[in-house]
Amino acid sequence: MIVHFIGAGPGAADLITVRGLELIKSCPVVLYAGSLVSTEVVAEAPEGARVVDTASMTLDEIIAEMKAASGAGRDVARVHSGDPSLYGAIAEQMRRLDALGIAYDITPGVPAYAAAAAALGCELTLPEVSQTVILTRTAVKSSAMPPTEDLKTLGASRATLAIHLSINNLSHVVTELAPFYGADCPAAVVYRASWPDQRVIRGRLSDIRDKVKAAGITRTALILVGEVLGAADFKDSHLYDPAHPHILRPGKG
Repeated sequence: MIVHFIGAGPGAADLITVRGLELIKSCPVVLYAGSLVSTEVVAEAPEGARVVDTASMTLDEIIAEMKAASGAGRDVARVHSGDPSLYGAIAEQMRRLDALGIAYDITPGVPAYAAAAAALGCELTLPEVSQTVILTRTAVKSSAMPPTEDLKTLGASRATLAIHLSINNLSHVVTELAPFYGADCPAAVVYRASWPDQRVIRGRLSDIRDKVKAAGITRTALILVGEVLGAADFKDSHLYDPAHPHILRPGKG
């Protein structure tokens, strides 16, 4: 018996990996985060499977489901949104499974920030504009942030920021970042990236909060900040430059 932690992707049912979908199709027990995982994905579970929405369950209750499945010799598909390595709360589940001697593996998924970038039609790393993407969040009602990971510290880098779980803290985000990026810096909020009701709000640090407030968005949204969101006059990458030889494209002459 094994527990498969599966990243279902950002929302759209067809953005799950082939491996993830095949595991769901094969598992007699499917546990999924119903508030964030499409029901179309878990509908692929085999006929007669035990399919449980864990959105309202505690960690103890979720582990109890896995333990019961282990006792019955039934594989479990534990389906998380996005990629489970990022804000997936799988580490605490795996720690419990280790203590119980229950085997598990992880299937990665398309992360929300990638779906948001696709919705915006942008690349998050541009030559001489930004070559770093920082994935972070702010503390609202969730766990406190480590003291060295506050927005002032991260913002000093002027890297592209993808800020999760913070739409209700947008005022704080703007206040902390404006001194580093400037009020005119491009910013965007993507609500439910890749879902049918996806919404994209573009602006700048100076006005993004007002735009989001007017749109009534209060949850399930990703904040992106950085010059890459509005850059047009940037240098081409060396990747395809004929003057830049590499092992697969040796220089001539």
